[in-house]
Amino acid sequence: MDLKEIQNLIRFVAKSGASEVALEMDDIKITIKTGSDYVAPETTIVQQVPMAAPMAAMPQVVPPVALVDPPAAAEDENSKYIAIKSPIIGTFYRKPTPDKEAFVKVGDEISSGSVVCMIEAMKLFNEVESEISGKIVKVLVDDNSPVEYDQPLFLVDPS
Repeated sequence: MDLKEIQNLIRFVAKSGASEVALEMDDIKITIKTGSDYVAPETTIVQQVPMAAPMAAMPQVVPPVALVDPPAAAEDENSKYIAIKSPIIGTFYRKPTPDKEAFVKVGDEISSGSVVCMIEAMKLFNEVESEISGKIVKVLVDDNSPVEYDQPLFLVDPS
């Protein structure tokens, strides 16, 4: 029995209105069941609505002012540097291939148009070029990690 004969048998059973047909031959056994006898069981969904419990008044803890100031000091320190930012969303790579050296390292001098990294987006590798000249001061992203649009990647000292 070939595929065409089986398909014809299925059509015949569907048109006849039979709910089940079993056919047994020398080397093949076929059972065809139609969905006409199927009755969907009823489903009951019980949803519990949480009740809001009265909350006790919690004392508010105000962090010390000394803990808030250091990040501001770090921003002042980095304000003299220019950030090279990600032009697209993707995966950040510092090297062209795993067995090669990084495009740039901390302390390297770069010029405008120098390739500083690659960002892979949808299986396409895009080279990111510097728009400024200067010295790489800090790498802000780990190799092989996801980056967002406009996320700072490097800090450059333009002087």
